[in-house]
Amino acid sequence: MAMTPRLEMRQGQALVMTPQLQQAIKLLQLSNVELQEFVEGELERNPLLEREEGSAEAKKNEDGGDAQALEFDSGMAPAEAALDVSVADIAPDLSAGELAEAGAAPLQDWSKASSGKSFDDMPGLEETLASDKTLAEHLDAQLTEAGLTPIERMIGGVLIDAVDDWGYMRADVLDIAHRIGADDAAVLKVLQVMQGFEPTGVMARDIPECLTLQLKERGRFDPAMEALVTNLDLLAKGHFERLMTLCGVDREDLSDMIAEVRALTPKPGAGFGGGAVHSVAPDVYVKQTPDGMWLVELNTDTMPRVLMNQRYYATVSKTAKREEDKQFLTECAANASWLVKSLDQRAKTILKVAREIVRQQDGFFAHGVAHLRPLNLKTVAAAIEMHESTVSRVTSNKYLSCARGVFELKYFFTASINAADGGESHSAEAVRYQIKGLIDGETPVEILSDDRIVEILREKGIDIARRTVAKYRESLRIPSSVERKRKLAHGL
Repeated sequence: MAMTPRLEMRQGQALVMTPQLQQAIKLLQLSNVELQEFVEGELERNPLLEREEGSAEAKKNEDGGDAQALEFDSGMAPAEAALDVSVADIAPDLSAGELAEAGAAPLQDWSKASSGKSFDDMPGLEETLASDKTLAEHLDAQLTEAGLTPIERMIGGVLIDAVDDWGYMRADVLDIAHRIGADDAAVLKVLQVMQGFEPTGVMARDIPECLTLQLKERGRFDPAMEALVTNLDLLAKGHFERLMTLCGVDREDLSDMIAEVRALTPKPGAGFGGGAVHSVAPDVYVKQTPDGMWLVELNTDTMPRVLMNQRYYATVSKTAKREEDKQFLTECAANASWLVKSLDQRAKTILKVAREIVRQQDGFFAHGVAHLRPLNLKTVAAAIEMHESTVSRVTSNKYLSCARGVFELKYFFTASINAADGGESHSAEAVRYQIKGLIDGETPVEILSDDRIVEILREKGIDIARRTVAKYRESLRIPSSVERKRKLAHGL
């Protein structure tokens, strides 16, 4: 068969990732700090953009008042029409199938629009991150890699919030346990793990504990050194004779010990991000109303509110004579309109996702970490009629503040364990929490085997296999019942 050239026409569909679509996706996943920086840059670049009068930013330097928050009852019916998210507005999802599902209209081609610069010239997501790592970020990175359960990571996040500029954990452990509905032992365990983080001495509750952590790392925390660290007040007063008696050493040994203590670091957290630990600004507040319902509202202080100055645009459009000036104004108007719409859409999407999380996890807010329910992205996405990728972006680097503390939204997603009676499933993290509680409550007379733990949990309506109990126990770094018996026999 002879080969001859010919022309053919084919029709197909493809998702065009315009620069503005890419920026819309980035806006959705930016933290509130990164978003503020991005908007500040747009305000400087685009003469048609201005802060909305009455917004938190505009009023900050006037009377310090707060903009009115959006309030929604988490027990209400599905979101009002005002909160319905049209994917066509900013097309936050990536696949063409998702756009088709949402009924998105064809995208307007804004690839050439810019306000002095193209979107390709704007900073990418990675460029908006702070260059100096704070102590909180340093600790959080280690917390993520510590092999802890989501519940323990929640506890760790609360502990990090209580760390001051010097690296000391200032909050009372018992107060934290009561506030988040956790056992005292669980909070102490997480604190002990985090006291092994770098820099050595961080998360200590006072100077003696800080020095003790550093001495233990150096293998120098013997009984004599322990007596010295316990009596730092005598050292400060120069009562050396008394210290020699308490430590059981002579003057030369005491002098060497004092030199070792002076070589330690009493401020282990200094030097991170200028030495300041910045607390997380929540994106959403959750409060309980007098009638027991949960109220979810946006933190408007973290939501930039801008608008396009239509009057100024109309005025300068009439005076523009050159073609390049007209093109510049058209680009500025398109970008301003897009940004206003995208910011509003982002806020509504965050609120929608947060409301559904609160509705699903009301047990946690009412009773604490042991009452977390199994939850995944798919469940939330289906309930609010969004795609999982959108929910995933919204829950990253977004924080919720409630009476129990400040938590990243993604922490509320946990695996599930079936109920023995066919009822509601149990959160895997809540089951881990119960396993740990059972083992913590053991007595020398009865050490619980994995089989016995299975029986106890099934009596509570939790259908779990022995191998799953063993897996969860090992993830909690708890030895087997045989090893626990052996340690008790040797007084360990």
